[in-house]
Amino acid sequence: MEYVVPVNVHNDLVEAAYRKRGFTEDEAKQGARFCELAAWHGIKTHNAIKALHLDELFGSLNKTNPGCVPGATIIKKPSKYEACQKWNANKKLGQAVAFEAMDTAMALADKYGVGIVSVDQAFHYLWGGGYVMDAAKKGYIAYTNCTAALAEVVPFGGKFPTLGTNPHSWGFPTTEAIGYPIVIDWATSVVAMGRVQQFKREGKELPPGAAVDQNGNPTTDPSEAHALTTFGAHKGYGLALINELVGALIGGSLPTIRSRPDQAGAGEKTTPNFFFQVIHPDAMNCGHFAAGRDQATNLKAVVDDILGHGNAVEHGGGCILPGRIEHDAAMRSESAGGLIFTEAELGELEHIAQECGATFDRNALKRVD
Repeated sequence: MEYVVPVNVHNDLVEAAYRKRGFTEDEAKQGARFCELAAWHGIKTHNAIKALHLDELFGSLNKTNPGCVPGATIIKKPSKYEACQKWNANKKLGQAVAFEAMDTAMALADKYGVGIVSVDQAFHYLWGGGYVMDAAKKGYIAYTNCTAALAEVVPFGGKFPTLGTNPHSWGFPTTEAIGYPIVIDWATSVVAMGRVQQFKREGKELPPGAAVDQNGNPTTDPSEAHALTTFGAHKGYGLALINELVGALIGGSLPTIRSRPDQAGAGEKTTPNFFFQVIHPDAMNCGHFAAGRDQATNLKAVVDDILGHGNAVEHGGGCILPGRIEHDAAMRSESAGGLIFTEAELGELEHIAQECGATFDRNALKRVD
């Protein structure tokens, strides 16, 4: 059994929780906006529960060394490249920074064909897919990656976690062609740590080969998961490494001390980094498509060919496009008239309400099978 939480009830609760922690009105609204976006699309690993828990562990509620500072101001540094901006986020709320960075990259792409925003001194922005999806719905090709809050992934062939889960997120403007944007979004570990926390909350086992215990032995018990493994062996390792190298070029410090100030030497930094890139489709249009097609019809023709030949679920195969699951979840939310949460998640939302003194009545919620 699941429950439907009206969007306004959810957002009021999340905003109240952020305001209680000292965040500004705008930061609270941006935090709630992101959590709504995640929940609407069925993202269980990076919804309000995860967002506020991260802030509790590493952010504003970490009293020894807060990794997130309510009301912080972004410093936009000089750049000799007009299509590229360099920001010092000063540990501002990650969701607020990411929304502004993606909006800025889109504006740069409108002017220059491509826009890039690199962010130093960041606090984790959670689900990268949400930002690229938002841009793709507006007609852009969008990409983001970040260095995860902690190094909790063992590199291929190694034995000690020195990488973050380090997600890559791509969004493509295919709404006109197929009804929703293609969103390719993944952690470079077999599962994200948010999935481990979700499975622990729901009493489920992890897939084999996703995690190891504190002795380095494989485990499917989320309570015993001490570190994660990369997907696709050396291939996932290479993708995770990309994020660390991009972060290093921006200004990021050693992966193993990220969000671990007690282990950092003098002068070291413990914050993640963000990278955003937006491309305007017109900037890629060479204007010579087969069979008289234009860019939009050619995009649809290519997607149709990939899903054709009996591949698609609709034609007896098992193939779906990345972004389809999130689209279907959004359609389910639309049909239900709100955001869908499990019984276990409701308990977490009630805990958040108690913490910030907000009202949250589960008895008033509609139930769905």
